[in-house]
Amino acid sequence: MALDRRGDDDTGLLDAYSRAVVGAVERVGPSVVKIDVLGGRGGATGSGLVFTPDGLVLTNSHVVHGGRTLRVTLEDGRDTGAELIGEDPQTDLAVLRLAAPDAPSRMLGDSSALRPGQVAIAIGAPLGFRHTVTAGVVSALGRALRSRTGRLMENLIQTDAALNPGNSGGPLVTSAGEVVGVNTAAIAGVHGISFAVPVNTAKFVVSALLREGRVRRSFIGVSGHDTALPRRLARFHELTGTRAIAVVEVAAGSPAAMAGVRPHDLIVAFDDRVVEGVDDLARRLTDAIIGRPVPLVVIRAHDRRTLRVVPVEASARAA
Repeated sequence: MALDRRGDDDTGLLDAYSRAVVGAVERVGPSVVKIDVLGGRGGATGSGLVFTPDGLVLTNSHVVHGGRTLRVTLEDGRDTGAELIGEDPQTDLAVLRLAAPDAPSRMLGDSSALRPGQVAIAIGAPLGFRHTVTAGVVSALGRALRSRTGRLMENLIQTDAALNPGNSGGPLVTSAGEVVGVNTAAIAGVHGISFAVPVNTAKFVVSALLREGRVRRSFIGVSGHDTALPRRLARFHELTGTRAIAVVEVAAGSPAAMAGVRPHDLIVAFDDRVVEGVDDLARRLTDAIIGRPVPLVVIRAHDRRTLRVVPVEASARAA
């Protein structure tokens, strides 16, 4: 009898998981599109998400870069043209506008509450097969990966949901149907390790692309990941934030290096405001602070230090 009960329990768990995945796909799937890029680089295929009612599509920069003609296939089989509004190779994101503005859309969610172990669902068109679904979990947060341009993409979501060529640009979705990431890469020859750009990063990039067609940034030269700020340090230094950036690497000759930032420092404030993570800092690195001395507060071991960093124009830097 005990064996029978365990079997029933397992079946119930599987059914609940299946219902969650099916429900998420039904909510988001109609807004997922297949993108065909014609000309330029000999043709490419990717995926995208219609995220506004007037037909804006979020996808990867590497999918559409250099293409002369963009064709988009909707879930209902309609084929339509699309215009590139702007792209940002540094985050591997791009925004298109459909010629058919009545396509179903799904709003971007909030990636800040993601936790390792959470269900992750990828929807896209791998190898040209439209509306393919794979599922797994969020394996880790705050990962870094070199983009195709050589730039370091930071604060990525790592998942074991299978990605294949053509999945790029499609959404990463929670079991509640919330769009939390843009699938961007899988490591060739390795199974179970894929990456997505958090939608909170995408929101910042989308805003800049719609406003100017590009993302103009300042650059200080640190690489790092989000981390919890130890309570004892927060209390001792009277800090109001609960999270910080753990510095992993400081680029040689960069503004951060010249200011004295070191690996293992915890960045807790920038320009007189609390920093809660990599996305938070990225939003502050605008063109408005280029060439202006900015206070950068770090915790080094048990000491609090205020350094002065002078950001430079990001586009003037090598990748």
